[in-house]
Amino acid sequence: MNRILLVEDMPEERSRLAAVSRAAFPDAVVDDVGTRRQAIELSAGQAHGLALVDMGLPDGSGVDVLRELRSLCPDIVCVVVTVMGDDASIVTALSAGAHGYLLKEQADEVLIRLLRQINDGVPPLSPSVARRIMDHFRLTGPCECPEASKLTARETEVLGLVARGLRIADAAVALGVAEGTVASHVKSIYRKLNIGSRAEAALHAARMGLL
Repeated sequence: MNRILLVEDMPEERSRLAAVSRAAFPDAVVDDVGTRRQAIELSAGQAHGLALVDMGLPDGSGVDVLRELRSLCPDIVCVVVTVMGDDASIVTALSAGAHGYLLKEQADEVLIRLLRQINDGVPPLSPSVARRIMDHFRLTGPCECPEASKLTARETEVLGLVARGLRIADAAVALGVAEGTVASHVKSIYRKLNIGSRAEAALHAARMGLL
C-alpha cells in the first residue's frame, strides 16, 4: 500500500485515522482531505491504493465518493469508516463498491489490525458489521420477499436505482424518461411497500436482490 486517501471532515477524527493508517501501513503516504470535492480532485492526480471514506461529508455523501473513486481508479480498495452501523447504510455502501466497513467506535489497535488484513485479501469489517451482514441476508434474502409481487417491472427498476442512491433526476436520465414519471413511480413504490424513506427503500431492494 503505497498511498492512502483519507476522506474525513472532522479534523480531530481525521488526525486520528491518519495515525491509524500510518500505523497499519508504515511505508504509505497518507493524503487526508475533508470534502468530497477535494477527494475527487486529489484522486485524479494520484495513484491511491486505498481510500478510507466517511459516510457523512459537508458537500455530499461518502457513497458518492465511493462511486466516483471506483470510476476514476477501478483498482482502488475503498473502505468506509463511519459511526453509522445500521443495515441500510451498510448495504448502500457495499452496493456502491465499498470493500470494507469499519466503525469509528473501534479502538485504534482493532482498526489497525483490521486494515492490515487487506494485504492478505481479507475484507476489513468491524465484527458487529460482519454479524449484521450475515443476519440481514440470512433473514431477508431474495427468496423471502413477497413485496416483489406488488411492484410492476418498471417500479422494480426504479426501486433499484433509488436504493443505490440515485436522485430522481439521475434515475430519469438512466431510464430515458421524464423526472415526473420517476417521481410518480417512487410515490407508488413507497405506497405499495408502506415505506417513507430511502433507507427503507434500500432494505427492501436488498431483500429483493436488487443491490
